[in-house]
Amino acid sequence: MSEYKGIHGGKIQNFTTNPDNPIDGQVWYNETDGNWKVSSVTTVSSWTTGGTMNSARRVEGTGTQTAALGFGGTPPVSGLTESYNGTSWTEVNDLNTARYEVGAAGTQTSALSFGGATPPAVAVTESWNGTSWTEVNDLNTARYQAGGAGSDNTSALGFGGYSTTQATLTESWNGTSWTEVNDLNTGREGIVGCGIQPAALAFGGLDTGVTAVTESWNGTSWTELNDLNTARRLSAGAGTQTSALCIGGYIGSVQSLTETWNGTSWSEDTDLSTARNQLGGAGTGNTSALAFGGNAATAATAATEEWTGAGASVTETITTS
Repeated sequence: MSEYKGIHGGKIQNFTTNPDNPIDGQVWYNETDGNWKVSSVTTVSSWTTGGTMNSARRVEGTGTQTAALGFGGTPPVSGLTESYNGTSWTEVNDLNTARYEVGAAGTQTSALSFGGATPPAVAVTESWNGTSWTEVNDLNTARYQAGGAGSDNTSALGFGGYSTTQATLTESWNGTSWTEVNDLNTGREGIVGCGIQPAALAFGGLDTGVTAVTESWNGTSWTELNDLNTARRLSAGAGTQTSALCIGGYIGSVQSLTETWNGTSWSEDTDLSTARNQLGGAGTGNTSALAFGGNAATAATAATEEWTGAGASVTETITTS
């Protein structure tokens, strides 16, 4: 008779906690909760309820599904910063300048917050080191509702937004200062961004009306790609240039729409449970993301939702009867 080890190349092991990176199909016994577990691949995307934020507000964010940072927002105009550990939110040190509709880039422990409105529009940039915010050199052009992308607080990109009109401006951050680089093809406010400084994605927003335009940044210039299926503004973004989500937004009313990006085109997917705009987004790609806060139909919300996309690896409990 064939044994599990012979088929799968490994023994069934006992763990006190679930392994961090199990192989798809791996089976183990969790000694702490007394259950058999298996790593499997999802076939259907879903949003599930996560830990509620401490303060309901329109918010910006960055990071991953299990290690996110949400900061700034309104109402009221706020410098509040909260950190998410995959289960719950904890209030940490505030921004030095309270503001809303800021640009964001980086991770939970190394982030950048730039621009926004106090009001009026400001050029303020602050760097987060995992403990506190420090004011650093300003944007060249004050604006709000700009998109952001970046790997950490030393490497970021800020684009679009509103100053005196819908901006095409793109600025690159090197850890010390901002430099103007090549503009977006389509100027817009309420734009969404994700990715890193040399490989970013920008989508949606408002120019003469809501737009579905998507553009890709190669470190030098922007190229127009396939549009979103539904034009909207003030959405959240998560992921990378080749694997992303566009979440929620506004088209005359708040939206629950979710679209996934595969590097070539957008596909409509499972809607948020709570429709909203001006929400925070975080995530590593179109299989793992987080949506939090924002403006719901009648008031600001503190709701958090966790996204598991089709093709994601998940841990399931094996039930017996």
